[in-house]
Amino acid sequence: MKKKGIFITFEGPEGSGKTTQIQAAAVYLKKRGVPVLLLREPGGTTVGEACRAIVLEARHKHMSPRAELLLYLAARAQIVDEKILPALAKGTWVLCDRFEDSTRAYQGYGRGLDKKMIDAGSLIARGKLQPDLTILLDIPPRLAFKRIGRRDRMEKAPLAFHERVRRGFLDLAHRYPRRFKVVDAALSKEALALKIFSELEKQIAGRKGSHGL
Repeated sequence: MKKKGIFITFEGPEGSGKTTQIQAAAVYLKKRGVPVLLLREPGGTTVGEACRAIVLEARHKHMSPRAELLLYLAARAQIVDEKILPALAKGTWVLCDRFEDSTRAYQGYGRGLDKKMIDAGSLIARGKLQPDLTILLDIPPRLAFKRIGRRDRMEKAPLAFHERVRRGFLDLAHRYPRRFKVVDAALSKEALALKIFSELEKQIAGRKGSHGL
C-alpha cells in the first residue's frame, strides 16, 4: 500500500504535554485545510485499547518487561493495519501520540531489554512504516512530575527509570536528526505550540505541490 499522507509522531517522557500539543496540532492542521487523523499508542483500536488497559493498570506491578513489550507491539500491529496505513493511503495526515521510539526508550533504555530484540519485534509490528517527522517534547522528569503526579503503572516507576527513558529519547534524536525535532517542553503551552506549528508549516510547504494542499 503506497503512502500518500504524512505520518507525524509525538514523543516524550511522562508529563511532557504531548496530549495537549498533539490536539492543538490537529486543530491547527485542520484550519489549514489538511485532513487529519489523531491517534494514540497504545490504543486507537478496540484491540489497542484493551492492551492499553492491561499494560497501564497500576495493580499489574509485577508484569515482566517482555510481557509489557509484547502488549505494546500487539497494539501497534493492530493500529498500523487498521488505522494508520488506510488513512495514509487516502492522503490523510496521521498524528500519533507515541510510536516505535517510545518502545525503544521505555523498554530498551528504561527496562534494559535487548535493543536488537526490540527492533526485530517492532519491524513485525510496523512493517515498512516509518514516521516522516517525530516531534520530541523534552523535559526533565523531576519537573514533569511536579505537573502531573504519578497515576498509572508507567508513571509510578522509579525516577531513575524515567531519567533513563529521557536519555533514550535524546539519544534517538541524536541518531536520527533528520526525522526528529526536539522542542523544550518546559516552555509555556503557547510558546511550545508555536514551535510545533512552525514544524508543521515546513511539512505543509514541502508537500504542497505534490499533495495539492
